[in-house]
Amino acid sequence: AVSLGDHMPVHLGAMPMSVEAALAKIGELAPGDIVCLNDPFSGGTHLPDITLISPVYEDRGKLLGYVASRAHHSDVGGSTPGSMPLAQEIFEEGIRIPPVHLYEAGQLNTSLWQTLLANVRTPVERAGDLDAQVAALHTGSKRLCEIAQRKGVKETLAAMEELIEYADRLVKVGLDLVPNGCYQAEDWIEDDGFGSGPIPIRVSLNVEGSRLTVDFEGTSPQVPGGVNAVAAITSSATRYVVRCIIEALLGEPLPAGGGSMSAVKLILPESSVVNADPPASVAAGNVETSQRITDVLLQGFSFALPDHIPAMSQGTMNNTSVGGIDPCNNEAFAYYETVGGGMGAGPTGPGLSGVHCHMSNSLNTPVEALEHAYPYRVTHYGIRRGSGGSGMYRGGDGLRRDLMLLVPARVALLCERRTIGPSGTQGGNAGAPGENVLISDGVEKHLPGKISLTIQAGDIISIRSPGGGGWGAIPKESRHES
Repeated sequence: AVSLGDHMPVHLGAMPMSVEAALAKIGELAPGDIVCLNDPFSGGTHLPDITLISPVYEDRGKLLGYVASRAHHSDVGGSTPGSMPLAQEIFEEGIRIPPVHLYEAGQLNTSLWQTLLANVRTPVERAGDLDAQVAALHTGSKRLCEIAQRKGVKETLAAMEELIEYADRLVKVGLDLVPNGCYQAEDWIEDDGFGSGPIPIRVSLNVEGSRLTVDFEGTSPQVPGGVNAVAAITSSATRYVVRCIIEALLGEPLPAGGGSMSAVKLILPESSVVNADPPASVAAGNVETSQRITDVLLQGFSFALPDHIPAMSQGTMNNTSVGGIDPCNNEAFAYYETVGGGMGAGPTGPGLSGVHCHMSNSLNTPVEALEHAYPYRVTHYGIRRGSGGSGMYRGGDGLRRDLMLLVPARVALLCERRTIGPSGTQGGNAGAPGENVLISDGVEKHLPGKISLTIQAGDIISIRSPGGGGWGAIPKESRHES
């Protein structure tokens, strides 16, 4: 990979594997080809993430490379609206697409297109989002060709290779600044929604000069529920943490391409929650287990670099899926959103409140847009004051977001950090755990972190996200709480 976007690490770090899987299955792509895939066991991550890939040829027919676009689609079928169900097999989670031509020589594969749209609850939205991804590929191809026209094909390809090698050099220089040694860490997924838990994730970080071995031996075997992550997810989390560490040590940005992992060896136990095999369910592996992998990697590095590593952030995306029939048009609706929380405090200051951290970087959906598009009302949206962990620097606070349904609906929640809050570090205290609450007729009922249920019109789903951990013990002579 020459270049990856910065905005969604869990998506982007896995995309090189998608391109590799597509080329391994189909071979070199011709002009006008677009390959579509979402199969987690053939280059994907979880089923809602659909990836499109196309080749880039310059005017004289020289292949410059490939561009890829990935989007999380709010419904791809499966047992519950939003395609983030409590499931024990991937077949319950939605339509599964191996690498296959969506366009061939510029012609749409109408059979595939019709099959995809026939298997989702919101076909008009899906068609629009897929068209947007196709447009993104065309834009990326156009811009790469423009560079080749201005600078020359040979020079462009050489610059692409140099960018990868430059990132490789930076990683090796940065790793040389990490004290040699073996640093071990462990954390847990609370449960899988089907009785398995806590589920351990263990890592050993072996630093030898400019080389890093990341070994997940001792991590739990894959489990029935959907917290299993495929290898692409674990690779994404590792790439993200390595990039953060190197940039912190060197004080300069690291190009997010193939060179950022060339000095890293990844060891993943087979059929584990960090390297799942089919037919494992994987919906939450992308969104929840990726966060825990990030946490455990940062915890390991904290033993080597205690003055560089922040406390744990909320450690969950608080996945909320809601769907049903909208009486205004008598059509199905499917809503999916993640909810921000508290950022862990760091050695230079407090954590931010009400934000996404690490694997996710998405914005919230404006209340006005939600209430216009879906049959519900947002009855409460604000900061959970005091939920951040105390310390020399305080962790950021979580959020509370309440949705009142105006029609009966199916709801699926996939959340973590509902039992034990995100840990503080260097003497800081943990943030408050999150809560899922059903409010019906004014009565609050606490829900587990992972649940699928039917609610009635007038019921309220309240998502209360965790606070971030605090950093450093509070000095007796002075307190820096904000």
